[in-house]
Amino acid sequence: MNFVHSTSGTGNHEAVVTRVSDLQWQAVEGDRAVGRGDASRRPDGRLFLSIDAWHGAVFDRIADAMLADLPTPLYTVVDEADHDSRSAWERAGFTTARREWGYLVPTDPQGTGLGSVRPPSDLTIVPAGEAEEGPLRALDSMIRDEVEAAVGWQTMPAEVLPRPAGSTLLDPSKYAVARHCDQYVGLVRVAPLTRQPRIGLIAVRTEWHRRGIARAMLAHALGSLHRSGTASAWAEVNESNAAATALFEGIGARRVGSTLELVRRWRSATPHRATEPST
Repeated sequence: MNFVHSTSGTGNHEAVVTRVSDLQWQAVEGDRAVGRGDASRRPDGRLFLSIDAWHGAVFDRIADAMLADLPTPLYTVVDEADHDSRSAWERAGFTTARREWGYLVPTDPQGTGLGSVRPPSDLTIVPAGEAEEGPLRALDSMIRDEVEAAVGWQTMPAEVLPRPAGSTLLDPSKYAVARHCDQYVGLVRVAPLTRQPRIGLIAVRTEWHRRGIARAMLAHALGSLHRSGTASAWAEVNESNAAATALFEGIGARRVGSTLELVRRWRSATPHRATEPST
């Protein structure tokens, strides 16, 4: 697939927007690329869009092309403090669906108060990279089904990563698990990003709730980071998730930002564009 979708004058040449693959668009002005759009599908089936453009007009044209080609609903994630990006997506008809708080999480057990926290006596924590892949994938699938049946997976942090079709667990080495006998009952995922490790997910099987397992897994994950010389980690929490908010704020995590998940639920021939008043 490689066809011209739309054009828009932004300078000395027309910016030509071309769909170059099923999930990628490119804007070219003259002989230089001036923008691109990408769509990524989450394991729950939702399509998330991202656009990187030099000019607002190019952003709008790429957005128009993507919206014309893709079925709704469509989603994107923006930093709430980035007013320009938020405004650009709102021009394309997106509205706020939910907010995620960003937390800076200390790892030092002297600061978190987690130094003495241990899992229940009948459980053990299997460190990251040591869990058996088969049981880990089965646990991930069961937890996703339980979350979907309860609050819906759309309430989870909007992490969008390229992955093989049908796979919900990209890198088993990032997961530590809580084990009861030969059964995995909880997991925590820590992504070792360059700037700060990211606590991507803490989850426990429903029948094992209210036993302090999530807190014990968090203590394990943060303790491992502290011993490796990492002073803090990053985590996102849905603002409506009171339990997760209490867990992180209870160990001294500091709220330092927020992201918005935006959604466009309808499809129209031409998205609304604000116009300059006549003079």
